[in-house]
Amino acid sequence: MTMPLRLTLVRHGESEGNVAHHASLRGDDSCFTAEFLERHSRTWRLTERGREQARATGEWIRSNNPPYSHYFTSDYFRARETAALLGLENAQWRVDFYLRERDWGDLDVMCHRDRLARFAENIERRAINGFLWCPPNGETMVEVCGRVDRMLDTLHRECTDGRAIIVCHGEVMWAFRMRLERLTIEDWNALDASENPCDHIYNGQVVEYSRVHPENPNDVRNAPMWRHSTCPSDLGRSSNVWRPIVRRTFSNADLLASIS
Repeated sequence: MTMPLRLTLVRHGESEGNVAHHASLRGDDSCFTAEFLERHSRTWRLTERGREQARATGEWIRSNNPPYSHYFTSDYFRARETAALLGLENAQWRVDFYLRERDWGDLDVMCHRDRLARFAENIERRAINGFLWCPPNGETMVEVCGRVDRMLDTLHRECTDGRAIIVCHGEVMWAFRMRLERLTIEDWNALDASENPCDHIYNGQVVEYSRVHPENPNDVRNAPMWRHSTCPSDLGRSSNVWRPIVRRTFSNADLLASIS
């Protein structure tokens, strides 16, 4: 299945929800006002810091990429706002609900204290296997990957040999990584638990995939073979280099070793 020559994924800038949840983990639930609790997380907007991150990301993209042929953004407001603030000239964005953030169900607009009080048993199960875990009435990462597959089908049909940019969300970008790089559940769990800052996806992060060799434009492959990751607002959080994608296969012995 032929993909775009270059696929650029962008995580939205810091949002109201990011601030509320990070503060709640520190014991500060002041952001969870009655008005905030009545809103769907789809409507969360960027903070001023988030807008600055979006502009910094846009400046990096404009300096390192020619114009795109296809522009997609999540339906959620924080992604739409980020897409607009990238400042990509003549962009014509398509808003797609398949790119929405992972559905956290009953845990979505809820402070950390209330999550533990009401759903402690469910949350404890997340430690068993985070990729397969399902928030109450929400989505597993497996289901998010299914939505991403629909987007990859769209890119295959409509953007073969083109250049596409997608503005979305952190867990959606992880789903793209899982499907494009054929990572295993063990890979995901290891990266999720990693203490290396370069193994995570931050607000304003850019992850790119290329079918064209970064140093040889004549070397064009049928599938994305190189990945680049950068966090323009804080380069110390990302590798900032192109790396080859290694899609592992397993011998019979490998499969047995992987479950021993």
